[in-house]
Amino acid sequence: MPPAHLAVEHAKSAMAYQDHKQSAATIRARCAVITLSDTRTPDTDKSGLRITQLLHADRHHVAFHQIIPDDPARLDALLTELENHTDIDVILTNGGTGISRRDNTVPVVTRHLTTPLPGFGELFRALSYQQIQTGAMLSRALGGIANGKLLFAMPGSTSAVELAMTKLILPELRHLLAELRR
Repeated sequence: MPPAHLAVEHAKSAMAYQDHKQSAATIRARCAVITLSDTRTPDTDKSGLRITQLLHADRHHVAFHQIIPDDPARLDALLTELENHTDIDVILTNGGTGISRRDNTVPVVTRHLTTPLPGFGELFRALSYQQIQTGAMLSRALGGIANGKLLFAMPGSTSAVELAMTKLILPELRHLLAELRR
């Protein structure tokens, strides 16, 4: 059992964290959603649709949604463009985070990150392991800050998107934006 003073400090830290989160409760994120796929269409983009549904349900705004092929040059140009939009706070990608030859999202997103948030990928893989066991190690999901915007790269499966959004991104989104705006 930890000494009493450590327990008190831990409780104070937890309360301060909750206070920070509560102070950000009214923030509404303005989001861009990018689906990276050589096969998805607006009718079959279930993961992109699920992201937008979850954002809307949490009272955020989707200002942009596009499907592009797994093409590093196109993703790079689109990220650069979105990072310069004043009406975008968060960029959420899905697809291209695996290990196949066509999975090019991670190197491009990594180049854009000025401040990585390694905990996102670590926690995502830990939570994924509970669902898909050792297959979780194939995910290269990552997140961070790019030109003052939050940028998250999620796998393309709908269940992976739902996991990342409901367990990691949405619970912290307002708090993260509040910290960026300080």
